[in-house]
Amino acid sequence: MTKKHALGIPNLILTALFVFFSITLSAQNQSTDFKSSNDFWQNVQFGGGLGLSFGSGYTDISVVPSAIYNVNQYFAVGLGAQYTYVKVKDSHNSNLYGGSLITLFNPIPEIQLSAELEQLRVNVKGIGNNDFSNNFWNTGLFLGAGYRNGNVTIGARYNVLHDDNKSAYSDAFMPFVRFYF
Repeated sequence: MTKKHALGIPNLILTALFVFFSITLSAQNQSTDFKSSNDFWQNVQFGGGLGLSFGSGYTDISVVPSAIYNVNQYFAVGLGAQYTYVKVKDSHNSNLYGGSLITLFNPIPEIQLSAELEQLRVNVKGIGNNDFSNNFWNTGLFLGAGYRNGNVTIGARYNVLHDDNKSAYSDAFMPFVRFYF
């Protein structure tokens, strides 16, 4: 795949998601009943995650807040942010930061399907004898499924745009635990 086509796919996906969300939100807004601005906040949920991993010469700290708007009992859209710090002793340290667009679909209360478009800035710098620097943008499109019980969903997601040669993640497949309150 040429670089021109590789850069066009995320833009095409982002445009398609924007149009879909605009149409969906516009269709939901065409009501003859007047609703106060407080009704909006009754449909908003906040959540996210914190990650801490420590090992022999390894540190990984992540903060991933997010918010979703429940359009109805089946469909929600939202935004997320992410910051991750990784340090591998005598090798490198990394800073990853960025945001995501989140779509959740619950065909039945116990099942949650998700699509998440994520854009991260990755900054990697070598330590000690490893004098190098690598800075790049990483785009991921994660499709996932999980079991939902109340405010918690446990499942897995797969990055369909994963590139083994240049990625913020070592694997395209990732388990997750998602909380919204």
